[in-house]
Amino acid sequence: MSDAQRLFDEMKVEMLPLEDRIRSHPFLSAVESGSVPRERFRLLAGEQYHIIESDLRSVAHLLSRHSASPAHDFFWGILQGEKAAFERLVRFGAAVGMDLEALSAHEPDPRAHAYTAYMAWLAAYGWAGQVAAAFALNFSAWGDNCARMSAGLKDRYGLTEEDVGFFDLFAAPPSDLENRAVEIMDRDLARGLSPRLIKRAVRLLQGYELMYWDAMSTPI
Repeated sequence: MSDAQRLFDEMKVEMLPLEDRIRSHPFLSAVESGSVPRERFRLLAGEQYHIIESDLRSVAHLLSRHSASPAHDFFWGILQGEKAAFERLVRFGAAVGMDLEALSAHEPDPRAHAYTAYMAWLAAYGWAGQVAAAFALNFSAWGDNCARMSAGLKDRYGLTEEDVGFFDLFAAPPSDLENRAVEIMDRDLARGLSPRLIKRAVRLLQGYELMYWDAMSTPI
């Protein structure tokens, strides 16, 4: 087992308590029970519009910084996923009563955007191994929550498969995401990246993910 794989497995265990809080967030249960006011989903759509708009720039910047490294294909795949998500988000926005103008005009909640602000910082200053590890660890919990959102929106709010395509896109992360992230981590560890900095990126991104769901649950 490589040092990178050992580190990744260690982080999986260390992140379990935080992941459990994300996966068991009361907002998800409220969606599944149908107790979330329908207008709240306009908030979610507006937040995601600004999040993905920022993340598209961040991942594009990562591509420009790592164009000649093994990380290029990893970030290219992430970028294509973000582009597809942005297109599907427009359909979700329309389903909950928000056109493009309304999505763009939405004023973001700072708690919901701590994640994307930190992603912009990582894109500018972080190592590829930090970002790849953070994405790979985060996408599992995010994907599970998106699957629950999709089911709840269809079962309790009458949305269609097309309406919830945004959530379905994230519900099944690529099966090789971890292996590719570990490969990038391995390369950067050999070049001097500290395991402590990888752990920090993972911990912060997961913590900001929890703050996002808090913002959905209790808007300010």
